[in-house]
Formats: sequence, C-alpha cells, structure tokens
Amino acid sequence: MSATSPIDHARIRELSDEQFHDAYGCDRFTASVIVNRLKYAVGHMSTAFLREAFSPIIRDWYDFACTISGPPEQDYRMAVVSNSLTPFLGTMPDAGRNAVEEFGPENLSPGDVLICNDPYRGGTHVNDVLFTRPVFVDGEIVSFVNMRAHQLDMGGTVPGGFSATKMNVFENGLVIPPMLLWSKDQPVRSAFSLIFDNTRWGAMLMPDFKSMHQQLQLGERLIRENIERYGLTAYLGTLTYACDTSAEKMREAIARIPDGDYTGRASVDADGLDDTVDYTVHVTLRKRGTLIEADLSGTSAQARTCINCGVLDAKTALGVALTMLLDPEIPFTSGTWRNIDLVAPPGTFLTAMPPEGAPMMFWESSGALIAAVFDALNPVLGAEGVGGDYGSTNTHNANGLRPDGTPWTSATQCGGEHGPWGATKEADGDSYTVLFNLNNLDPATETIEHDSPVVMLRKEHAIDTGGAGAHRGGAANLKDTLWLTDADHYLSPFRTKEPSGVGANGGQAGPTGAIWIFPPRDGGAPADLIGIGPDVYANSNPVAGVLNPQTKALDPDNGSYHYFASQKTWRTKAGSVLRCLTNGGGGWGSPFDRDPQKVLRDVRDEYVSVAGAARDYGVVVLGDPHNDPEGLRIDEQATAALRAAR
Repeated sequence: MSATSPIDHARIRELSDEQFHDAYGCDRFTASVIVNRLKYAVGHMSTAFLREAFSPIIRDWYDFACTISGPPEQDYRMAVVSNSLTPFLGTMPDAGRNAVEEFGPENLSPGDVLICNDPYRGGTHVNDVLFTRPVFVDGEIVSFVNMRAHQLDMGGTVPGGFSATKMNVFENGLVIPPMLLWSKDQPVRSAFSLIFDNTRWGAMLMPDFKSMHQQLQLGERLIRENIERYGLTAYLGTLTYACDTSAEKMREAIARIPDGDYTGRASVDADGLDDTVDYTVHVTLRKRGTLIEADLSGTSAQARTCINCGVLDAKTALGVALTMLLDPEIPFTSGTWRNIDLVAPPGTFLTAMPPEGAPMMFWESSGALIAAVFDALNPVLGAEGVGGDYGSTNTHNANGLRPDGTPWTSATQCGGEHGPWGATKEADGDSYTVLFNLNNLDPATETIEHDSPVVMLRKEHAIDTGGAGAHRGGAANLKDTLWLTDADHYLSPFRTKEPSGVGANGGQAGPTGAIWIFPPRDGGAPADLIGIGPDVYANSNPVAGVLNPQTKALDPDNGSYHYFASQKTWRTKAGSVLRCLTNGGGGWGSPFDRDPQKVLRDVRDEYVSVAGAARDYGVVVLGDPHNDPEGLRIDEQATAALRAAR
C-alpha cells in the first residue's frame, strides 16, 4: 500500500468520485473492468495450460497458479490470482520479488523468463518452479506475469520427491537460483541442460515448459491490451485498488473479533526418521482493533527430515486460515496480509533453515498452522466457528516396472489426498475435497488406471466418520487400490494420532484415520475385495494409525501408534491392496440439536449407522438401511426419551 492510500482513513466505497480518481488514476467503473479483465487473463492462461499439460500432477491435480503483480515501484504487489493452488498464490508475490531483486530488475529485457525454485527464496518445495516474465512499456517494467507449476521430478533421492525421509537440501532435489530460462524469447541452453540433466522425466517437463512460455506471452499480451485501452496510469492504479480492496475486507473482518490474546496448537505425528519426536505448532494471536499479530514462539524446532516448511509458507497459511474463518470472500492478494503481523522465530519446522531444515511436505506443516489458528479462534468465534478438516493429504507416491520393463510412476493419486471439511453454521461439511490450504482437482479413476498398473477398487465415504453436530462434519474417504505389479511406495500420513477435524460451537471432532497394506493371497493371487468391518485387518501390514494390537483395526482409545516411515520404502508384491482412510471433518453445534429427519437421511445414505444415530444424535432409527433404505423410520417416542435422558 502506498503511504497515501485513502483506505487508511475511509472505506473505498465512501470515497467521492474525485477522491477515488486521485487515489487510483481512474473511475470506479474502469477499475472494476480492468480487474475483471485481468482475472480473465489469468483464467485464460490457466485453461490453456491445463488443456496442454503433459504432467499428470498438473493435468489432473491443477498443481499450478498464475498471477499478475506490479512493478518494483509498487513492491511487486500481487493484485490478481488464478483460481488454483493456494500455497502457490500466497508465496508468489514474495518469490517473484526475491527472484527479481536478486537477479536485478535492471538486467531484465523484454521477452525474458526468469525462473527460481529455491524454497527459502520463494516458498513451497523444489518441484515447484516459478516462471516470471516482465512486462515493459517504453523501456520500463510496469508489471510481471507469473506462473508456478509443480514439475513431476526435480532430482533428489526419491523419484517424484514426495517423501518425508530425505534428510537435507542435498537429498531433496535440484535447487535453481534466479536465472533466465528464456532470454528475449530465445531458450537459454545452459539452463535447460541444468534442469534436464537432473530430472527423471524430462519428456513430460519439456512440453510443459514450452506451454508455460506460451501462456506467459499470452498474459503479457492481454496486459498490454489493457494498458493500450485504458492507459498506464489507470492500469497501475487498478493494481493498487485490487490490493486495497482485499486489505479493507480483511481489516473489517479482523475488527469483528473481540480484542484479546488467543492461543492454539496442532501437532504432526512424527518426521521421517523415527517416531520419538512429535512436532507441535504453537500460535498466540494478539488482536487489537483492526490489527492481529500471530506469534509462533514455542513451535517445535525444525524437523530432522523434509517435513518442514519455510516462513513464506507459514505466512500463506496464516492468511488462508484467517480468510476461511473470518470472510471467505476476501480476494486473495498482497493486501490480504496488510493488517496481519507474523512473529516467526527462525529454525522451527514452520520456519526451517538450510541445509538440514529441508522443506518438501510443506503443506502438511503449514496446514498444522491453519489448524492451530482454528483451535485458537473457534472458542471466541462461537457460532461463527468452523470445524476442522481431515488434516493430512496422506500423500502416496509409487513407482515400478511394467512386465515389459518400462518404468511407471504414480504421484498423489492413490493415497488419502482428498477428504472432508468441517461443518459451519450454514451446513454440513463437504465430504470430498482438499485441505483448507490447497485448491486443486481430483484425478479421474480412468486417468489413474491408464497411467499406472493399478485398479481403483473402492473410493467411498466411510460410515460414522463425520464429526457429530447440529451440522455434521464431512465423512472420511476410504480408498482401496489394487497394484498389478511389484511396487515401491512412499507413504506420508502425518496426523493420525489425534483428530484434526476438531469440532466448532459444541460439535464433536471427526475420528482419526489410518493406512494399511493387504498382501496378496497365498500363491500370489490378488487380494479379494476387502470388507469394511473391524475383523478384516488381522492379516494386513499397518502403515499408520492408532490401531488395536490384535485386530489391527482402528482403536484410538486403547490402540498403539504405527509409524508411517517404519519402512522408508514400502515394497509390495503384485496383487497387494493399499487402503487409505482419511480423518473425518469436525461437526458444528450440539449433535442433539440436529434435525432428526437429517439424521434419518444420513442413516439412509450410510453416512451414519443405526447405532451411531442413537449414540451420537439421540435418534432411534428403525429398519435396515442396507436392504431397505426407503423403509427406514424414526421411533419418535424412543428418540424423545433418549434425548431427554441426555
């Protein structure tokens, strides 16, 4: 924000037409038109890139983002973002600024594309490469158009990178400092060679790189069209206006929180070395007037493996948490953080330092910060509180050889990458989406089975797994995959010790999940379709979760914790089945205030069992939901008596 920004003293909508024009160099209508045209630009870039992408993590997961930011004179403020991966959007303004300042804006020319993937300079992890292109007018940089996309492999000790077992930045993968990949729209051979000499899947990266170059050119062209039509002053003023709008809405949302100091915590089960160390986020939120300070003092020291994130990821997570709790309609721009301060001691697992503090599974540690903010603010927000989500993507990465000897890989498709959200005052929680700090697609079953030797046996909501409440938390996702060849699996479930889907406003927490591997039957025949009762797990190999020592079924009260990296690589024979059960979403409000008809519907749809309806909601349901769902009915008298007794 410039020092003379009018929203220091008045709301934007209260400015006179003359004041608005003085502040932003155009009228309200023009500013609105330019903002929407820029949103179209990043949306058009995203659509084209998604259509052309070769890498499955881009094509199927939407693991990229596009932004438009201002020139150095505006401190590179990010004004417009695509509807895509949130951790990218929050870190990209800092990443772009740091890359350009280190390279030197005076060293950039029209047609250049600057790249960088260092997590400490720009956030996230080494697979995520930032591409930034300056936009020049009359020899001066007036804007930047940016893309960041996950590259399927950037070297390191683990194919694809997704693993919690790597110990330092040298094992993590190739680190690219700010350097040109295209110079005046001509490829820089040395930069291409550096990358493609260090990646396992260059055949997929190359076409994606070329597509990103084309999308950046498209973005620049669309920006130029706006400048030619409306003038440079109006364009630059609109970038300021877009950020001021976000800042104003966040400022007003913060003002609604009572002044005070609020503390919260959330934990990650373990790192990839052993299970002797728990990692806990501690956050103290100090709210005064329209300002809020988040103090991370007391957070655990950086992990011994690459489950850490950097300070830019922590900053992003803080903005996501406050946006989702206070006002989800706040536009995500650099203005989001204007009234937020972050106190972040270095060397924690949210503010890792090189070389030992390697960030790879950054969304897991930063997601724990979001949970800690929810834990701090839900009690004071009361009815405005939000139930917690499933907490961990339980990321699965696998690779192997087909019968003809050709290699295959599967990344972020067959674990518990998608799961439930918590409930709110408005409605039940969604049962199949992504973590609060992500925003991506779910790969289609046909695509998963086409790309890898795997059969998707089951992908369904698990019964009695949504946190009970007047509004029910989203149900956990249960996924079974049958692997047709021998395979090496890297599994990273980080939050199975305690519920992540915490309740809000009196709602109950969603239960924890787990992961199991079922080996093939004697003689190597594939495992049968596996049931969902507690008696099916005795012959499984537990990967993660708090499980009964004898039955190996979930037993959060009396079970033993199984450590996800007790085997650094989980090697399976053809015919094995991998089962991933996510955590459940948190409920909102007292469960005994839930409308009995909604409970009846949940029993019919098998979100809730007959026993669960009575136990958790005080609703007595008669009938057989499996064989005669339409014949179910409520025993009104027994329900009234049960609820009165509670």
